Parts: sequence; structure tokens; C-alpha cells
Amino acid sequence: MLARAVSGLRLVLADGELLDLAPVDDRFDGAVVSLGALGVVAEVTLDIEPSFQVRQDTYLGLTWDALLGHYDAIVSRAYSVSVFTTWTGDEVGSVLMKSRTDERTPPQELYGARPIGDSAIDRGLVGDSMTPQGGVPGPWIDRLPHFKLDHTPSVGDEIQSEYLVPRRHALDAIRAVRELGERIRPHLHVTELRTMSEDSLWLSPAYGTDAVGIHFTWKPEPDAVAALLPELESALAPFAARPHWGKVFAAPARDRYPRLGDFAALAQELDPEGKFRNAFLDRNVF
Repeated sequence: MLARAVSGLRLVLADGELLDLAPVDDRFDGAVVSLGALGVVAEVTLDIEPSFQVRQDTYLGLTWDALLGHYDAIVSRAYSVSVFTTWTGDEVGSVLMKSRTDERTPPQELYGARPIGDSAIDRGLVGDSMTPQGGVPGPWIDRLPHFKLDHTPSVGDEIQSEYLVPRRHALDAIRAVRELGERIRPHLHVTELRTMSEDSLWLSPAYGTDAVGIHFTWKPEPDAVAALLPELESALAPFAARPHWGKVFAAPARDRYPRLGDFAALAQELDPEGKFRNAFLDRNVF
């Protein structure tokens, strides 16, 4: 996640003063993910690394039994791995591996699934808006995003939700969502499963735990999605799921953020009059 690369922040506070924060400041981890509650972000400093080459390979034919039986091995096989599904049927959907060319080459077979090859676009398996696949190497900036920067990302007209669960609960959480597959499928474009490393950012859904993101790209059906989300969140509740702050969810998960009280105190310190407060923050954070 981009937030993990932040190494410096400059905020404009409610009184107009500038505040510079770096990782040596005790408040830094509370400020990187702050939902606008602390001030206006004027500058961001990011850690960078030398550019590198990436290839993308898509695999079809992976069964649910294979995914659940070899989940850790599958998602650890490349620099970035995404599993796409609509939750129904015996097969998962597709697996997209993004491999650095200076690391291991992708497998020719993935627990029964095979790569679709370099004719994917000709066969209509990869849309024109997607970044090049079929194992063609290219700069990371043209491969790590799923969609080309000058094209409409994803479907365009959609609703998005995402829940992050601790990696240790991933398989049970996936099974719980799959039980709702027939309810979910009519309203869904696709779900993406992706993993991420833990961080120390107070309001990050990956705070203190390696996590698995269960991301839903819904059809533009707000009433149906609103009716589904409480049921989905109830199924994920036993697994300490944290909703993505910037996407649609039904209920807050304040008790799942150990540093939430510290964040509220930091907001009070930097914005004592609550000039940056709003209904979303009041309902979900404060």
C-alpha cells in the first residue's frame, strides 16, 4: 500500500500553522492515515527504489479446493498476486501474477491452472483497458496497476467495498463469504483477493497484522448493495474484518483499531475546535 512508503508529511493545521512530521515523531504513525481529521496535507515525502521490470501472467482453471489447500503458496509465488472470483462454481475464476523479472519466473502450472498465454487480448480474455499481460515485461508503472493510466479503470460505473482480515483468518473468512456466493453473485462484477504486509499506522486496516483484502466491485445497484453489506459484515465479524475507509461499508469497526483512542487524542491536540470534523468522522471514528 502507498501509505507504507510515506516517510514525511507536511500538514496545514486548523490555525494555519505548518506541521512537519517524520517517522521519528511519535505522532507520525497516527498522521499518515488520518482521513483528513488532522489538517490539510500539503506535502508528502515517499521512500523510493530503483525502477524494475514486471511481467503479468493470468492463470485459469484453479479450483476452490486447490486455492484453499495451497493458499499461502499461491499468493507468495510472485511480487504481487491477485485472485479474481465471483464466488460461485467449482473454479475460482482467475489468478493474476505480477512477477519482477529479476526474481523467480512464474510457474508453467499452478495447482492445475495454466497461463492463458500471449494471445489473451486476441481471444477477448484481457480488455483493452488492462495493462499488458501474457508475460510481456515492462516498467513497474505499466504493470503493477491492473488498468492503463489513460483508460477508465475497472468498469467505471460501479460501487466498491473492501474488508481486510488478518492473514491468519484468511481461509475461514473466504469460506464464510463463499457461503453467501449465490446472494452476492447477481450484484457483483468481480471480487479481488489480495494480500498485504502489516504496518504500524494507527488507522490502517493492516495495522499490526499481515492482511488479506477481500475487495468487491459491485454493479451500480446501491439499494441491493446496501442490503447485502450488513449480512456480509456479519459473516466477516468473527474474523476481525476492518472495512476500507474509502469504500462503501455499513457499520464502523472502532473496536478493531487498538490505537483509535490515541488517534482521537491526536485529533483533539491538532484540531481542538473540530474544524476538520464531519459526519463521516463523527460516525465512524469519534
